[in-house]
Amino acid sequence: MRIARSRRGARKPGITRVAAHRDRSVLIVERALTRIKLAENFRAVFYAPFYAAQALGLYRREGIDVEMISSSIPGDAVNSLLDGAIDITWGGPMRVMKARDRDPNSPLVCFCEVVGRDPFCLVGGSDPGAFVLADLQRLRFGAVSEVPTPWMCLQHDLRERGIDPDRLRRAADRPMADNLAALRAGELDVAQLFEPYVSIALNEGAGVLYAAAARGPTVYTTFITTHQAIERHRAAFAGVARALAGTLQWITGHRTDALAEVTGPFFPGVPRAILASALERYRQAEIWSDGSAVSRQGFARLAESLLSGAFISRLPRYEDCVDDTIDT
Repeated sequence: MRIARSRRGARKPGITRVAAHRDRSVLIVERALTRIKLAENFRAVFYAPFYAAQALGLYRREGIDVEMISSSIPGDAVNSLLDGAIDITWGGPMRVMKARDRDPNSPLVCFCEVVGRDPFCLVGGSDPGAFVLADLQRLRFGAVSEVPTPWMCLQHDLRERGIDPDRLRRAADRPMADNLAALRAGELDVAQLFEPYVSIALNEGAGVLYAAAARGPTVYTTFITTHQAIERHRAAFAGVARALAGTLQWITGHRTDALAEVTGPFFPGVPRAILASALERYRQAEIWSDGSAVSRQGFARLAESLLSGAFISRLPRYEDCVDDTIDT
């Protein structure tokens, strides 16, 4: 199902149109646009820079006509990449690491880091100032089930502290919405959540017990494509990366309310105050990267977490999984 489309109609090559977004800091210059099919991984507040780039017209400023397409389930866009139905998606580099673990000749590759820290939190009713991760051994805990990376990263944090994650009383099969409801009902002591669930829980009197972003660099979200697609669309992909770099600069230079305004239409069911709170928490946690390079430190941390959690069988090489030749 198509969720957003930036193309307003075909234009003849060579025609240039200049327009200004209502935010006068953004100038949109349109020439002969290169059309790219970009699949959304899933709808999430921590993906705000991708939505802002679309809303502000920064892809079009780079000469890219992005058709944004939804995915049925997280990670499903990878299959569409492999069969050529789309050109590019965004998501966790763990998809690339897993693919190469299964097949060393996998064509999947990632570039342009956008989310460089873990956006998940442990939320509960305990005193945040007194909580330590070792407390999970005695608490009823609901982990994220929708995607594997949050638990993989958290279980590695636990192992580093000498805690066996397999000994936790962990509910591992419920979605975050259900875990939030269980937290409200007193059926759970701690839930692993992302925004806007964190802000909703805090509004109801819970506290953030552990913000995974405090761990430090952990590459969480990049663009993902194939080597073959890069050869076909190298210039366009460089433009996409520049658009995201420009978006990240725009976010740095604007108040959170402005970011909530431009991304709000992507979250029609989230009250604006909750969305602004969620975005501000992510801004303060510095989860969004400040450049397009994929951090080697963050890549290594993610790889170590996946290996210790038996998600992959060997550590991947950065050079095998990341294309750093795209000139932005």
